[in-house]
Amino acid sequence: MIRPAEPGDLDALLAVYASARAYMCLHGNPSQWGDDYPSPALLEEDIRRGRLYVDTDERGAVHGAFAFLPGDDPTYARIEGGSWLSDAPYGVIHRVASDGRMPGVFRRCAAFCRARCANLRIDTHHDNHTMQRLIEGAGFRRCGVVYVEDGSPRIAYQTPCP
Repeated sequence: MIRPAEPGDLDALLAVYASARAYMCLHGNPSQWGDDYPSPALLEEDIRRGRLYVDTDERGAVHGAFAFLPGDDPTYARIEGGSWLSDAPYGVIHRVASDGRMPGVFRRCAAFCRARCANLRIDTHHDNHTMQRLIEGAGFRRCGVVYVEDGSPRIAYQTPCP
């Protein structure tokens, strides 16, 4: 079940993101999130702004998380090596993570976000092969390269508009 994250979820969220960082490091992607991204302060801000969601099991335990931000994102203002499929209003998926204990977190995340906005954008690090497979498997198309706040490049994707 996907629901908005609540302040009481912070410890579980930190554990999910720690698991995701460990997985990324073990699978050749140690630099995308480093040792401390996302920070507790960013997660608290996401919760306060109502843009962080958790994926829970039938007992309510948190096994996944993601941020869904409707509207323009400055990260996507400039794209290189390609172009967006559409300039129509869009939603953005950021900070997708799983603790690896419940399959299908990204599939549910993508379905949840698509139900709220058909035009979605997402990006990932070029070393994050797992995420690239999940994104492309969910029907997103590779559009080019964008640069995140620290200036590092990310592969950018968008859902084809219906």
